[in-house]
Amino acid sequence: MELDANEGTAFESRLHGFVFERILLEGKDLASHLWYILGSFPASYLAHSTQQLAGDIFPAIIRIEKTAVPLDVSQHIFPDNNLGGFLSKVKRMESTDIYTWLAGWISANSVEKQPQGDVKVNIICPATTYSKQSSILVRETPDIYRRIVEPYISEFPPERTRWQDFHHVALVTEILEGRKEQSKILFSSSSFLILPDMKWDLHTIGSLYLVAIVRDEKLRSLRDLRIGHIELLKSIRREASGISQEKWGIPPGGLRMYIHYQPSYYHFHVHIVNANYEAGMGMSVGQAHLLEDVIALLELDEKTPDIPGIFERMTLTYGLGEQHGLYTAMKAVQEEI
Repeated sequence: MELDANEGTAFESRLHGFVFERILLEGKDLASHLWYILGSFPASYLAHSTQQLAGDIFPAIIRIEKTAVPLDVSQHIFPDNNLGGFLSKVKRMESTDIYTWLAGWISANSVEKQPQGDVKVNIICPATTYSKQSSILVRETPDIYRRIVEPYISEFPPERTRWQDFHHVALVTEILEGRKEQSKILFSSSSFLILPDMKWDLHTIGSLYLVAIVRDEKLRSLRDLRIGHIELLKSIRREASGISQEKWGIPPGGLRMYIHYQPSYYHFHVHIVNANYEAGMGMSVGQAHLLEDVIALLELDEKTPDIPGIFERMTLTYGLGEQHGLYTAMKAVQEEI
């Protein structure tokens, strides 16, 4: 039932009595733009209730969800002196030759309260065509890896060793050589470095997203890991945990660290996110391998050092989209298994 103007004003004044206690489920529901707040209202909030209630303060749960952006705003997204726009203010956060990241504010009044922006805007220009794609699960035996996948990876020229998805653009080699993103590096050693992932807004701890990139160019993917890499992986785990606890107060066990296979680019890296954050398909079964599990599997090889490594011997199952370069060959070869 819609309230008239007077009733609406009166109701808003009753909301001012809300007393905040704590956030419920904020981290888990960040990806869906949904969070719950626990608090209380004074008895005056329930003055018009038909229920017979005793007491001065009543607990309350408030559910807040961002509504969908209307489709018709797509014609006028950015601020415009003549037509106005869905966004009243934008600020460039990062840019490269073809990629630009903006923070956008729907209301100019929210700039100080919401420094990361009400929305994140990613621009690719010039752009190739992006469209929804179907996926299949494929099985990759060691033999199929040697015949199909490894040659595919080896054909990539050095300049293709880069972040290739919607958010990642800085060349890995330029980062490792100290020519890009240096101000953002959180940790650097002779073996690897850690820096924020471009998916993160650098403000919201619940959606914290870092990436560790190794310096060894020969280490391309999960398949290249051997016993000798155990200490490297443990060091990544240790440093990521230490940085996150020191800078953002994230306790032990508060991070989810994982490795993609197939990865988005063939230079070995580890994704590091808040354990309460759900990052969609990137965390799904068939793509993400927990760092803890990878270390544990490699440690099994310590008992049998004279045979090929476990990631040389394993058959890996993963999802492939129909636009992936391996899709056609891997789909065709599944009948062999």
